[in-house]
Amino acid sequence: MNIPFLSLKQINQVYQSQINEAVLRVANSGWYLLGEEINNFEKELCTYNNVKHTIAVGNGLDALTLILKAYKELGLLQNDDEVLVPANTYIASILSITINQLKPIFIEPKENTFNIDPTEIKKSITSKTKAIMVVHLYGLVSDMDEISQVAKKNNLLLIEDNAQAIGATSNGIKTGSLGDAAGFSFYPGKNLGALGDAGAVTTNDDKLARTIRAIANYGSEKKYYNVYQGVNSRMDEIQAAVLRVKLKGLDDDNNRRKAIAERYNSEISNPKIQLPKIPQDKDAHVWHLYVIRCNEREQLVKFFNDKGIGTMIHYPVPPHQQVAYNEYNHLKLPLTEKIHREVLSLPMHQCLTEDEVTYIITAINNY
Repeated sequence: MNIPFLSLKQINQVYQSQINEAVLRVANSGWYLLGEEINNFEKELCTYNNVKHTIAVGNGLDALTLILKAYKELGLLQNDDEVLVPANTYIASILSITINQLKPIFIEPKENTFNIDPTEIKKSITSKTKAIMVVHLYGLVSDMDEISQVAKKNNLLLIEDNAQAIGATSNGIKTGSLGDAAGFSFYPGKNLGALGDAGAVTTNDDKLARTIRAIANYGSEKKYYNVYQGVNSRMDEIQAAVLRVKLKGLDDDNNRRKAIAERYNSEISNPKIQLPKIPQDKDAHVWHLYVIRCNEREQLVKFFNDKGIGTMIHYPVPPHQQVAYNEYNHLKLPLTEKIHREVLSLPMHQCLTEDEVTYIITAINNY
């Protein structure tokens, strides 16, 4: 059996006729940017997330960058302010901070969740700390009750990097509505994936939403009149139309991922493999990735390759050890570094068959 890590073609084929209709509708409309598809997608994501504002933008990195840039324009952040951010994350989280001339403060995760540790957050707050950026890594909600309390007590902005966890909930409230603002990615491989790059910001803050919308459109609220030194970060109509189709099936797709994760967790029994923890509230995790740990990762990858099973490493090098951030290479973050040496992602998407899941489980138990 040959099981690729991910087949975007297979995932999108489920929606193919509706996607074809949506793309043709846009092509025939003669309107390709800032039109009805965008307006409707923004309204539908607001309804899905129960928020006042959605701003469709070019990609997930732009979403986070625009949030921080808007806060600077509004006077709530300034150069060299500190933003507490998980050390164990994809580099986009860090890039959004440094692009805005802010200072990332790398916070170690909780080992059993991979997410930022609230206890470490409390230890790291200084007079320069102005914001916390949480990342709901791999699809699991961070400890938002405790982190929200810390943010309120210390008058800190709370920003969600929700690139991987759309549809997950904390006490019944969806990610993307748990902080002051949230950035989404609709990269094709995400749980809600476009046919190219796309992203969004959600918030209940009227002034912030208006500012982000203007900055993302060249800094303009009215054509040819520019209030800010803005950028061009706009989702196109085709991506919005496709996302509208797939948003309708998102909860079903996420539920299938949860069912696969439950099988992995209940049936994988190899003592060499450390499994991720399924939270008590199963809706708190939407399993964008199913990430195991093994201190024999290279041998395990080769074993899977020989069995025809695709895997990926998310992520081999933590941000503070990247060449791009050599000013932080001196930092010692032992738990983050250990996680990055050991993690391996198994196939996880809604189109996996029961036979394929069984094959993967049998293989890993025989390793």
